[in-house]
Amino acid sequence: MPLTDETVVAVVGAGAMGVGIAQVAAQAGHEVHLVDAAEGAATSAREKLAATLTRLVDKGKLTSDESAGILERVIIGPAADGDLKELPPVGLVIEAVVEKLAVKHEIFGTLDDEQDESTVLATNTSSLDIGAIAADLAHPERVIGLHFFNPPPLMKLVEVVRTTQSAPEILRDAQALMERWGKTPVLCTSTPGFIVNRVARPFYGEAQRLLEAEVADAATLDFALRELGGFRMGPFELTDLIGQDVNFAVGNSVWHQSDRDPRYEPVAVQRELVEAGRLGRKTGHGYFEYAEGGQPVGVTPDEGRARELVGGPIETDPVARTIAMLVNEGVDLVRRGEATAEDVDTAMKLGTNYPKGPHEWLAEIGAATIVEQLRALDAAFPGGRYRVSPALEEQV
Repeated sequence: MPLTDETVVAVVGAGAMGVGIAQVAAQAGHEVHLVDAAEGAATSAREKLAATLTRLVDKGKLTSDESAGILERVIIGPAADGDLKELPPVGLVIEAVVEKLAVKHEIFGTLDDEQDESTVLATNTSSLDIGAIAADLAHPERVIGLHFFNPPPLMKLVEVVRTTQSAPEILRDAQALMERWGKTPVLCTSTPGFIVNRVARPFYGEAQRLLEAEVADAATLDFALRELGGFRMGPFELTDLIGQDVNFAVGNSVWHQSDRDPRYEPVAVQRELVEAGRLGRKTGHGYFEYAEGGQPVGVTPDEGRARELVGGPIETDPVARTIAMLVNEGVDLVRRGEATAEDVDTAMKLGTNYPKGPHEWLAEIGAATIVEQLRALDAAFPGGRYRVSPALEEQV
């Protein structure tokens, strides 16, 4: 059964991501059944959604009638407290629960048993193998990834993720549906981190390594990448915003799923923050200290030091070093057939607000320069992290 504008949707998981996805679907005109295993969580999430919609009306972004219609389409039914056997027949289920494979596998097993074989089963996982989630199901061909970015109502990007068994017509339908929801879908293979969370690893990792080597402090490195490199935020302020535990968990998952590839090895400085409970803004301290309300305290970059580093030797240049690794990662992903160059660039600009995509940087800087930079890094820091993608070698 194709996904149409009349398709009934269920969202399993009523946390921030789940309720955001439910809002997007309801705003697009779909009836949405909201479900969460925690008693009362779905009802509470709907109440929070009502408050969100009221604020949008107050800002003039919705009319009162539009707000009422959206809320009316979000249904708290017999399955609301997690009994998926009570979920009525729907055409699309989007799961957005905790990032634990066993939990997701159990949910999809129940959905596979209880829903019609034409129902599309999608996961919003950001880092888990979707093939493993679909393992042992009677109809694995209907399992795909629909990875929304936070907050779903505002972020345009959706990664539409395929496994080796996903039906091509379902993937096409899902992409078309996301477009009708006002999103920009990119298609990729279910590999560690998909596009965004894989290609973005060097943005965090290179700065963390420079910090560990005491090349500069976190505020100075952030200034270099933000003010001199053109990135929307520096890696340290960004991971403090995301949550050090969340960012570390995604990175650790990519590392383990890639057989501990040295490209993705987590950095001790971030692990120590997590172990110490310094998780960023939500705990009041991460790389930086935060006042009540989330404003950083005492953050003073050494702008002179930042300008000295940028344009200097690649080993200590946070901007050139980061971009070279982003290009290498993006090009390698395309070489493996996991996504197109266009989709990689679109994903990185929309999903992370990078000023350019990896292939745009490659065209601007040139393969020869990128390869020379990576070889210099590999010589300075041997071990495989800075190995050059064969796709870049071929262009030189």
